[in-house]
Amino acid sequence: MDSLIELQPLLWQAAYETVYIVALTLLFGGLGGLLLGLALYLTRGGALFDNRAVFGVLNVVVNVFRPIPFIIFLAAAQPLARVAVGSGVGNSAIIFTLSLAASFAISRIVEQNLLTVQPGVVEAARAAGAGPFRIIRSIILPEALGPLILGYTFVFVALVDMSAVAGYVGGGGLGAFALLYGYRQFDPVVTWAAVLLIIVLVQLVQFLGNTLARRALRR
Repeated sequence: MDSLIELQPLLWQAAYETVYIVALTLLFGGLGGLLLGLALYLTRGGALFDNRAVFGVLNVVVNVFRPIPFIIFLAAAQPLARVAVGSGVGNSAIIFTLSLAASFAISRIVEQNLLTVQPGVVEAARAAGAGPFRIIRSIILPEALGPLILGYTFVFVALVDMSAVAGYVGGGGLGAFALLYGYRQFDPVVTWAAVLLIIVLVQLVQFLGNTLARRALRR
């Protein structure tokens, strides 16, 4: 317990770093995943921009990269991180790599949630003369907003889990804190303090996501 009191400033710093890493990853990876998921949805057979060749290429790319375990993806993408952010280690590298990995995972979540939009609603808008981009903006995305919020909430929780490996590449966060000051120092109190903070963070975000999704579904 004494060690935890001494490490309290570092614990709060680690909590801040976790939120910082996950928030930026969700921003960049979320945007990339949204665009990729939209492209998958819109180029399917019978969709607004039906193009089986483009869909086939995107589908293969996502299927190749999405199943790769993150710890392996982290090592494989390290040279690319050096080119993109100037370093293969540290928080910038972990954010870049996490964002890249998250884009492929989120794209499937986006695609699956967009598929819940009733085709009849889209066809009615097309019959009324609405253009493709207006349909996307005013019908497809609003109709899928509730499920998308829940999907991104799930992604946030998964990113907290994935960010725990940041310590292996010189990054910060609660995972690195628990590894360095808890596990390696054989101090379970410190480890469990980090675990409890992660649980609180996840519960808060899950509650917020559920609330926003519920409001979106009632519209």
